[in-house]
Amino acid sequence: MRLRIEFPTEPFDLDGVPAHALEARRVIEEAGLDMEVGPFDSTDVGEADVVLTALDKVFRGPLGVGATRISVQVDTVPETPGGHA
Repeated sequence: MRLRIEFPTEPFDLDGVPAHALEARRVIEEAGLDMEVGPFDSTDVGEADVVLTALDKVFRGPLGVGATRISVQVDTVPETPGGHA
């Protein structure tokens, strides 16, 4: 099963990239996911085991360096006939 993960970390900083956002990106990349980083959130699709394991670090890392809120949305991604989402 493949999952799509989307999450913003707060507080937002319109003048730069906050440490908690950099930490979120670091832990996601360390998990082997290639996040699409937008101005207010990050998204990626990956195998369920990889995404679910990474979620622990997505919470702990950014909260440890100043995030005050992390909102997470996880959706299943339908398989296509070729076997990929």
